[in-house]
Amino acid sequence: MRAALAVAQVALRTGDVPVGAIILDDSNAIISRGCNKREDLDDPTAHAEIVAIRAAAQSLGTWRLDGCTLVVTLEPCAMCAGAIAQSRISTLVFGAWDEKAGAVGSMWDLLRDSRSLHKVEVRTGVLAEESSKLLQDFFKNQRH
Repeated sequence: MRAALAVAQVALRTGDVPVGAIILDDSNAIISRGCNKREDLDDPTAHAEIVAIRAAAQSLGTWRLDGCTLVVTLEPCAMCAGAIAQSRISTLVFGAWDEKAGAVGSMWDLLRDSRSLHKVEVRTGVLAEESSKLLQDFFKNQRH
């Protein structure tokens, strides 16, 4: 999670919401990193998870990320939860809960829904306070 938090700092440089993600392969080596790039790319789909998933698929030469772990500082939204399932990521680890748009337990639970075709192991609350503080500080500065 510390590596994902470091990646989140990159988003701050472009004025984007500081969310960071890394993907580990089945030997726990980092194969990709991603931060929010919506502002930088003018792309509404450029969430940290999507950026990291695209880079991991490129790195592995396949869209199937079986055995991989996605570590992200914020609970994924519905779009990102869908991408996690579609890419067959095995494990998701996230820090802060997103009470307004979270789709892995807050608003919805798309990855652990009994009707989901692909099951993802989910671990929550890892370095949640640090992840939350980064976001709170960002939004506090946006309001001033």
